[in-house]
Amino acid sequence: MDTLAEEVVALRPMLVRLARQRLRNEAWAEDAVSETVIAALEKPQAYAGRAKAKTWLVGILKHKLVDQVRRHTRECAFEGWDDDEPELDPYDEAAAEREAGWGDPQQRLAQRQFVAQVDACLRLLPPQQGRAFVLRDWLEEETDEVCRELGVTANHLGVMLHRARQRLRAALVAQGMPAAA
Repeated sequence: MDTLAEEVVALRPMLVRLARQRLRNEAWAEDAVSETVIAALEKPQAYAGRAKAKTWLVGILKHKLVDQVRRHTRECAFEGWDDDEPELDPYDEAAAEREAGWGDPQQRLAQRQFVAQVDACLRLLPPQQGRAFVLRDWLEEETDEVCRELGVTANHLGVMLHRARQRLRAALVAQGMPAAA
């Protein structure tokens, strides 16, 4: 690509898919991606070129997703997962193949199946546990931030995460995954 702006435009569909999968809300996802694009284009000097533009943008998006969750969980209660919504792949397969070559198809298939199984198991968790797990383990938010977001103490968060991980592990084992995975 010639410019950072062109790369941002080209990567926008991938960012939207990733945001939709994480937030499971079309409007919030669009808002997070728009904020990501604006942040990237307003301060292009922040992109030092040490990583790929995709990596840099996903890092910005990660913070914008947390902002969206914070903003909207104060406004409305979490209603659970929408089972009618189709599964979204957060990766642009064509771009991944261009960047990494073909790779090992068996490994890619196993990875996609594992991600699908984890996603299905996450849907089985109570909403508060699911949010805690996603914020702390997927989005890698600091404990203090997650506690503030959920309105719980650090001890309570620890208990919720422990229970969420136990339930996820049990659900994965029930689906045939080895206990060590």
